[in-house]
Amino acid sequence: MRLLKIQIGRPQRLAAMLLLLFLAQSLWVVHHQELSEHDYRYARCGREMWERPSPLAGYFTTCGNLGGDGTFAYRVAGFPLTAQRLVLLGVDKLRSPENRLYTGSSLNGSTWEARHEIGSVKYLLHLPFIFFAMWLGVGLWWVTRRLFGNEGAFFALGMYCFCPEVVRFSVTPNNDVLAMWGLYGLVYTAMGVAHAMQGPRPKWKPRIALLTAALGLTAAAHLLAAMFGFVAALALMLYLAERRRSYVMQILVSAAVGALVILFGFYALRLAPFSYVFTGGAGRFWFSLDGVRRFFGSVANGPIVVATGVAAVLYAGIRRCRYFGNTAPLVMAALLFPLVTTQVVTTPWLWALPFLLTFLGGVFSDVYETRYRKMFLWLTGMVLATQAAICLTMLPGIAQ
Repeated sequence: MRLLKIQIGRPQRLAAMLLLLFLAQSLWVVHHQELSEHDYRYARCGREMWERPSPLAGYFTTCGNLGGDGTFAYRVAGFPLTAQRLVLLGVDKLRSPENRLYTGSSLNGSTWEARHEIGSVKYLLHLPFIFFAMWLGVGLWWVTRRLFGNEGAFFALGMYCFCPEVVRFSVTPNNDVLAMWGLYGLVYTAMGVAHAMQGPRPKWKPRIALLTAALGLTAAAHLLAAMFGFVAALALMLYLAERRRSYVMQILVSAAVGALVILFGFYALRLAPFSYVFTGGAGRFWFSLDGVRRFFGSVANGPIVVATGVAAVLYAGIRRCRYFGNTAPLVMAALLFPLVTTQVVTTPWLWALPFLLTFLGGVFSDVYETRYRKMFLWLTGMVLATQAAICLTMLPGIAQ
């Protein structure tokens, strides 16, 4: 079966099944959730961005400086609600004046006031973040499959889909899941640009445009993630571009300028609130082991921790495991896990997860090609089954 020149075979169907299981878990959690003040804040601020930006001087919405984080999550949360409201009002205008339902109604007020008129608020508010997490799962599978083959890709995707932390962040409005999505795409798009630079120039432009979009959207989610991704892209492209290294800075400067334009657009082209990007301190960071302790010290992540320990031993002891495809995600994960922000509340250790799982998929795919293939297939199968069981048992707690 082919769709838009993309072959859909057994590997693609199995990957889709894993992603559907992730969707089922997330929908179950959302169904058992209650809307919180946090949810209504994202809905209110997001709707204000789309419908009526705040007239307060220096601020974009009545939420003030939005806690220092980006506008991306607010727009993602508010867009479905604004779209449904506009559809309802548009349909209402087609009725005769005496039969209109929403004239002067609370539909023109806040999400809380219109909660009985805007249907399925809980799902409209949470589903976009679930879809971004699934989109990242697709990207993780695509990258690992191209680099390591089917088996390594399925292990990485399986651990991603049954990671309780990924589910937890996917079922609530937040910028971290969008920063995780953007940063992973930014890094591997930069690698794609560097590889394309070895070929004819016409193939550069689409990838550079994609790099620009990735950098801009990542900055709209978290400025620190974009800064980190830019530096990582510079280092990786200089390493991979070889004889075309003189073009790297030109490409990245152009991408940075385009990213600033995208970020400016997220602030509705208003200079006053956009200036807070440079003065709010969202890019200030330091290093701490708190994120490492939180993730690796949690029983819920035990199978991932075990797999990481085994992969680290294999990486150190087997020469065939130490190559660029495995080393790059390992370095990215090692740098992101201890990263902390000093002015805003973020979770950079979450951004490291896709890179860690890419590293695991790569190392184990190398070991599958040795004479110990069967033993490691059993090992990774048990690890994945255990992780799935733990994740399913934790869903009620995530829903609370």
